[in-house]
Amino acid sequence: MSAVLRQTLAGLRLLLVATVLLGIGYPMAIWGVSRLPGLVANAEGSQIVMDGRVVGSSLIGIDPVAHDPAHDPYFHTRPSASAEGSLGPGDPATSGGSNDGGSNDELLAAVHERRAAIAEREGSVPEAVPADAVTASASGVDPHISPAYAELQAPRVARVTGLPLAEVHRLIAQCEEGGLVSPLAVNTSTLNVAVRGAAR
Repeated sequence: MSAVLRQTLAGLRLLLVATVLLGIGYPMAIWGVSRLPGLVANAEGSQIVMDGRVVGSSLIGIDPVAHDPAHDPYFHTRPSASAEGSLGPGDPATSGGSNDGGSNDELLAAVHERRAAIAEREGSVPEAVPADAVTASASGVDPHISPAYAELQAPRVARVTGLPLAEVHRLIAQCEEGGLVSPLAVNTSTLNVAVRGAAR
């Protein structure tokens, strides 16, 4: 057998072994690890399921479109730098921050515009609007807001959904995350699903 044929056969055997190990074995092993208890939800995108169907992810907050702010039953996320309007909703396909600094005139104007719009939507005064409500997150699709921003929105959500305000406060507390080494935050994705479920 010629040296070229021996080398060709050795290369083909190596290709076959590598294909089986790296093309089949490794992906199956990773898939198997993702099935371990405690990892399944993360591996599947942290899906939120309601009535047997996936309605979102607890990792992605999409600001609901409020065609009529006076009849808006949802909690809103932080604004998105990629949004067309002053508040959103953000486009997950073009998520990202603006990289504008605190001395940027356009950013300051956007913050003042957002503060006025949120105060009007919530029937509050601009001074009561917390900082995270008017500053965009780095991704633009962060579902977390401060408990203060959630509390500001609670009376509107209670009024529109017909839920008692105490029940809305309970749902907010139920959707709080962090607090041990990170500040408390409220996940608007899971909170809006909980509000929808309670309002039915």
